[in-house]
Amino acid sequence: MDDNKNDMFLGASPLIFQRAEELRKKLTEAEKKLWEVLKNKKLAGFKFRRQHPILKFILDLYCHEAKLGIELDGEVHNSKGQKFYDDDRTQILKEFGITILRFKNDEIFDDIERVKQAILTELEN
Repeated sequence: MDDNKNDMFLGASPLIFQRAEELRKKLTEAEKKLWEVLKNKKLAGFKFRRQHPILKFILDLYCHEAKLGIELDGEVHNSKGQKFYDDDRTQILKEFGITILRFKNDEIFDDIERVKQAILTELEN
């Protein structure tokens, strides 16, 4: 693997790669809907990956070129413990120069155009 590829995963373990592959086979409905918007470089020519392994984490969607991760939050993310984990994870990824955008599943279903615009705005920065 070249350095750019290694940098793309930041040392993710084979187990994380295996889990990511399993998750790709069972995307949530919100992930499927947003993936339709992002796949095949549909948004401003940026390449996104689904269930991308990085460090010890798996990002729902990731654009390596922009170092942008997108996380979609269902009900489980409303618990105090999960919020703490999410915030900690975001901070760790930020230390590697990765920005995380979070959207609630409802936002994907109710206002996909606003979500697309928010992602595009971040990509252009």
